[in-house]
Amino acid sequence: MSTGYGLDHIRASWGDWGGATYTDCLRITDAALARDDLDPGRTAMMGGSFGGYMANWIAGHTDRFAAIVSHASLWGLERFEGTTDGAYYWAREMTPEMMRRNDPSRHADRIVTPMLVIHGDKDYRVPIGEALALWWDLCRRAEDPATMPHRFLYFPDENHWVLTPGHAVVWYETVLAFLDEHVQDGNRTGHRVSGPGRP
Repeated sequence: MSTGYGLDHIRASWGDWGGATYTDCLRITDAALARDDLDPGRTAMMGGSFGGYMANWIAGHTDRFAAIVSHASLWGLERFEGTTDGAYYWAREMTPEMMRRNDPSRHADRIVTPMLVIHGDKDYRVPIGEALALWWDLCRRAEDPATMPHRFLYFPDENHWVLTPGHAVVWYETVLAFLDEHVQDGNRTGHRVSGPGRP
């Protein structure tokens, strides 16, 4: 659904978010992992906004990734339509059947990959309720929420994107620490980010 490849590319998967886009993501991953210098056992999926939706969808459909980071993501499409600041747009674009077919929350029982859920409370495009519902679905399925591998990073003063420099540092530190733990097996213990511009 990238806008960089023209309208035909967008139309190919617009009504089939969970199907065509998911297949594309896995094919891209397979193509990247064909390289000899990449370890297929140390991969992660990260996404924000629609990419966060896709991260959630992937979490409920495959265990091939060692970790998943979901930022400002859609979780329950039927609920989301009436809470976003663009409800008029989504009402036009999403049919009830499309929402049911592509709703990642319907696959919560299948999530086994450690997830880092990130959201800002002042996000009106994808309201905080989406992240809270995802977090609750992860917690209530855990044998012991105190020892589950999932984490939640909450920013009370951020919106759809993390814009405050100090918060950006926290975002990078948290994401990298989570990936260090689950993808790098803690090989970079004590890793710190020096500033918000460092990837």
